[in-house]
Amino acid sequence: MPTRRDFLRLSALATAAGCTLGRSSFAFAAGAPFVYGVQLYMVRKQAPQDLAGILQSIQQIGFTQIELFPIVYTHPAAELRKIVADSGLGLASAHFDYASVPTKIDYAHQLGLEYMVCPMIPKDQWNLEGFHKAAADFTTWGQSVHAAGMQFAFHNHCYEWAPQGLTTGFDELMKHTDPAYVKLELDMYWLAQAGQDPLTMLTRYANRVRLLHLKDRIANAPTGFIMGPEAKHITELGKGTLNWPAIFAQAHKQGIRYAYLDQDDTALPILESLKENFAYLQTIKA
Repeated sequence: MPTRRDFLRLSALATAAGCTLGRSSFAFAAGAPFVYGVQLYMVRKQAPQDLAGILQSIQQIGFTQIELFPIVYTHPAAELRKIVADSGLGLASAHFDYASVPTKIDYAHQLGLEYMVCPMIPKDQWNLEGFHKAAADFTTWGQSVHAAGMQFAFHNHCYEWAPQGLTTGFDELMKHTDPAYVKLELDMYWLAQAGQDPLTMLTRYANRVRLLHLKDRIANAPTGFIMGPEAKHITELGKGTLNWPAIFAQAHKQGIRYAYLDQDDTALPILESLKENFAYLQTIKA
């Protein structure tokens, strides 16, 4: 017969598994420790050749999560989930291209995700009508994702803040979507690139922000709304101008749990960059 000690041990293991494998039945409280992960886009050149190997390298550096990207969705969900689990990494979130979101809900559910994230609105929708269409789509998808036991989130870049008459695309998305069904994965770099203050945005949308994307921004770089090489002033954490201690302190206060490194390009070899970024994250006392 199981003893009380066995019950406590199994309860602890179940709680840990809930945090590691994806969907959980509880909301994270303010003050919970951050879970640091890597968005797979950062290792997009390595992943197709040796997914298991690059995931193992990420885990050995010290990261505990991976956020998936569509380049690996050629794997059946059960197989992909096993590859990630075998690496020792957790899996709570994944990106899905705009057009694929409604067709990938079951796939995401099979992966055991907590969050389905749309990382980009198609370029031909970067106008007022297009943002209104996106808002309507996000609402529909968000309700379906919620019904499947997950949450839907949108990941920002800088194009959303280009003026659309007297408003912006981002403002229209927020105005025409329900916070109960459409959450945010705020990218700190792209907020700054758009001329926005990350702390202000974190606070303003505290009821929506559930995930963070991390990369630093070099000093004296021009802001703007255009995507492309001219918008990339990216560097490793701690080598740029973003106020990470303040950002993490505010995120910590709001109960945000997941923070993913997403440095689009690196001057350093990728594993060296990952190590340098992780070392900086260890200096943050939030």
